[in-house]
Amino acid sequence: QVQLVESGGGLVQPGGSLRLSCTTSGIIFSIYTMGWYRQAPGKQRELVAGITSSGRTNYADSVKGRFTISRDNAKNTVYLQMNSLQPEDTAVYYCNANYMINVWGQGTQVTVSS
Repeated sequence: QVQLVESGGGLVQPGGSLRLSCTTSGIIFSIYTMGWYRQAPGKQRELVAGITSSGRTNYADSVKGRFTISRDNAKNTVYLQMNSLQPEDTAVYYCNANYMINVWGQGTQVTVSS
C-alpha cells in the first residue's frame, strides 16, 4: 500500500520558519520525483517546489530564496524547509510522488499569522 504522510505544519508568526516532512512507504522512493504543493482557501493547488530522482530542484517564483526542498533516500523522506514565512504562505501543503503513478499525501496545514 502506497502512503505519503506529511508532518511539521502548524502556526507560525510572520518571519518564522517551519520544516515539513513527508515520509513514504510502498514505493521505490529513490526513483520518484517528489514535490510539495499548496492550496489556499478559494485558490487552486499550486506547485511550491519539486526535486527529481537525481536531485535537481525547481521552485515557484514566490518561494525562491526562502524555501528549500531536499530528500533523504535512505529515509524515504522529502523535506521542505520554509524560512521567512509570510501570511500569503498560509495554505494546506501536500506532498506528491510521481513516477508512472501520481500519489498524494493527506496534507498538513501551515498558518502564518501574528
